[in-house]
Amino acid sequence: MKYISILGASGSIGTQTLDIIRSHPDEFRLAAVSIGKNVDMARAMIEEFAPRLVAVADRDAYDKLRSEYAGKVKIIYGEEGLIEAAVFPETDIVVTAVVGSVGLVPTLKAIEAGKTIALANKETLVTAGHIVTEEAKKRGVSLLPVDSEHSAIFQCLQGEKREQVEKIILTASGGSFRDKTREELKHVTVEEALRHPNWSMGAKVTIDSATMMNKGLEVIEAHWLFELSYEQIDVLLHRESVIHSLVQFRDTSVIAQLGTPDMHVPIQYALSYPERLPLSVKPLDLAQIGTLNFKRMDLERYRCLRFAYEAGKAGGSLPTVLNAANEEAVAAFLAGRIAFLDIEEYIERALEWHEMIKEPSLEEIRRIDAETRKYVQSLL
Repeated sequence: MKYISILGASGSIGTQTLDIIRSHPDEFRLAAVSIGKNVDMARAMIEEFAPRLVAVADRDAYDKLRSEYAGKVKIIYGEEGLIEAAVFPETDIVVTAVVGSVGLVPTLKAIEAGKTIALANKETLVTAGHIVTEEAKKRGVSLLPVDSEHSAIFQCLQGEKREQVEKIILTASGGSFRDKTREELKHVTVEEALRHPNWSMGAKVTIDSATMMNKGLEVIEAHWLFELSYEQIDVLLHRESVIHSLVQFRDTSVIAQLGTPDMHVPIQYALSYPERLPLSVKPLDLAQIGTLNFKRMDLERYRCLRFAYEAGKAGGSLPTVLNAANEEAVAAFLAGRIAFLDIEEYIERALEWHEMIKEPSLEEIRRIDAETRKYVQSLL
C-alpha cells in the first residue's frame, strides 16, 4: 500500500489522480490533500476517501469544513496547509499538481521530509531547478515525472545508460491555434484558445499550450530532470499527440513512447513505478489513426518557446522571471484584459527589464518572482 498526498486535487491532474486511487484501492490510499476553495468537492472527497488531512486555500473554506468535520479530519488553510499536506508523516508519494510557482516551497519541504515526488508542477523546476535537484540528490529522493512528455522520456530511458543519450525530442501538439498565422492570432478569443484539439487540461495550461510556453517550460524542466544541455533537447510538432516523446542514442537508434492522449497513463506510472498496473483507458490503435505527422518548430511563429530556450540557456534568475511574467500575462488574457499576442510581449519586456542573478537563493527567487509580477501588473 502506498499512501498519497495530492497538492491541487481539484484540478485536472488532481482529479485524474483520484481516479487512479479509486481504481486501485489495494495499491493506493489518499492520506492528505490540498483542494483550494472548492468546499463541495472537499466534502465529497472526505466522504469517499477519508483522508487524514485536508488543506484549503482560505479561512472561509476552513471555517465551513472545520464546523462539519472537527474531530474526524484535520483541516488547515493557506501555505501552511500546503506544506503540511506535503510533509504528512504517513505519506509515501506527493503528487504536486498545483499550478504555478506556489508549488515550489511545498515541494522542497516534501523533499526535505524524504517523500517521493510525482512531479506535475513544472514551474518548480523552472523557477528553482538548481535548488530542487540538488536537494533531491542530497536526500536520495526520486523526482518521478507526471507530464506526458517527461514520463515518456523517463520510460524510454529505463534500462539505458544516460551517458549514451545523444538527445531527447519532446513532441508538441501545437495547441488550439496550430493552424493559424500570426496575423490571424491578433483577434482570437479566450474561448477559442481554451479549445485544445487533443488534451483535456486546466485553463492556464491550455493557454500555455496555445502560446507554446508550456513546451518551453517543459524544455527547462527536461534540462533539470535528465541532466542534459539545451542543445540536446529538441521540440517536434506532432499533431496527433500519439508519440509523447523520443530519445535518440549515440548509435542513432531512437526509442519512443506511444499511447493515446490520456493523462491517467503517466500519472499511474509515476504512482506505481517501477510496476505497471492495469488501466481502463482506450488502447492505442495505429491502424485506425493511419498517419502520424511531424514538423519542425518555428521559433518565430512560437516566440514563447524561443524565450524559454533563451532564458534556460542564460540560466540564473531568468527562468523565474519567464515563469512569473507568463503566469501574470496568461491570467490577464483569461480575464479579458489583454489580447492573445500581448502575452508574449509582456514576457519579453519582463525578461529585458530584469537584471539577472547567476545563482539565486530560494529567498532571492521568491523576491524576484514577486517583483516580476508587480512589474507586469504595472504594465497592465
